[in-house]
Amino acid sequence: MEIFYFLVFGTMSLVVAALELSKTNKDRINTPSAFNSFKNNYLLVYSLMMAGDWLQGPYVYYLYSQYGFGKGEIGQLFIAGFGSSMLFGTIVGSLADKQGRRRACITYCITYILSCITKHSPQYKVLMLGRVLGGIATSLLFSAFESWLVAEHNKRGFEQQWLSITFSKAIFLGNGLIAILAGLFGNVLVDSLSLGPVAPFDAAACFLAIGMAIIMSSWTENYGDISENKDLLTQFRGAAVAIASDEKIALLGAIQSLFEGSMYTFVFLWTPALSPNNEDIPHGFIFATFMLASMLGSSLASRLMARNSPKVESYMQIVFVVSSASLVLPIVTSFLVAPSGEKGGSISFAGCIQLLGFCAFEACVGIFWPSIMKMRSQYIPEEARSTIMNFFRIPLNIFVCVVLYNVDAFPITVMFGMCSIFLFVASILQRRLQTIAEKPKSVEWGINVKNTETDPLNI
Repeated sequence: MEIFYFLVFGTMSLVVAALELSKTNKDRINTPSAFNSFKNNYLLVYSLMMAGDWLQGPYVYYLYSQYGFGKGEIGQLFIAGFGSSMLFGTIVGSLADKQGRRRACITYCITYILSCITKHSPQYKVLMLGRVLGGIATSLLFSAFESWLVAEHNKRGFEQQWLSITFSKAIFLGNGLIAILAGLFGNVLVDSLSLGPVAPFDAAACFLAIGMAIIMSSWTENYGDISENKDLLTQFRGAAVAIASDEKIALLGAIQSLFEGSMYTFVFLWTPALSPNNEDIPHGFIFATFMLASMLGSSLASRLMARNSPKVESYMQIVFVVSSASLVLPIVTSFLVAPSGEKGGSISFAGCIQLLGFCAFEACVGIFWPSIMKMRSQYIPEEARSTIMNFFRIPLNIFVCVVLYNVDAFPITVMFGMCSIFLFVASILQRRLQTIAEKPKSVEWGINVKNTETDPLNI
């Protein structure tokens, strides 16, 4: 079965290469050198930030286990990270809008570097502090950088459509290529050079420090709402009112929470799904394959967003349906394929089918990120962008904490079924978002027609 992994990886590599090399003028947007310089600077910084994040991921659980902590204690550490992101994320998001997005990005670097330093201690309380710092940093990573980019893009007078180029390239590099390279680099540090499980965290701190230096030397500051008389509570209230009063923003938040909640749950489920009988599977190689699938998705997204049709609100409905169907495969295979009673060995036939489905899901993830970024840039008001984006993460973090706490309480097929339902609901909400997004134009047109009928001079 080992050849199966290489076939999947090789086929996907060829598809990604073909997609990138076969782009025509219709799939590309001609942009001036000023924008290209701005875009490349952001992509360099974003890639360094994501390298600092991806280097840590594969070794967090392993490091804790090496320090002698059990599954329950490690689970509490993970819950602390998501809980921290939920409790403090909205606060730091509001501070980013008020005190400046560039300053928030620098704070991300400092906070995550401190989190990396805590990994040198085997003390549970120190590691818990590191998880809290990591949770705060994660909130900043997924709000402050995007908020800075959108505001700076608009401030420099670049066309709105060009944002999609930066978004798709950021996901292609940061969530695809950089993730693969970070996994390989971490493997060299830990296994080849035998530097121990803390080495990837030290390397991550170095990448974060380099990125911070570039931010401090080349980025200008921008803000959300800089009103002097608005305190933190007023900003929270304003963001909540914006979500409650604008159905498009509320739908966008619900869609994001449903998809990301399913995505993070999938992170915990794919390993036991592919090796239910402790089959020997190459985790690192499969992870690289998933990231390659994500690159494939982001490459497709760049093509879709470069064209006027279909609109992002339209094609995302299909993406959510496909992602929902891909996570049903573990349930289908459990009924149609007889389970193997043998322990160990290589991946089963059912596992091979599921792996293909999981690759399809990761491709959907690759399409989702730049597409949701584009919709957020269109619908979320600038003055409270970071605050609202972190509001969206509150239900997500609650969901992930509940899943982590009860991960052993439900069969794995139930968990996948729940995720599949959430994704299908996201497709329904996406349909509603498309309907509302198109509605104002028709309503405005209807009003104008009525005015011209009652007042012939109003032309």
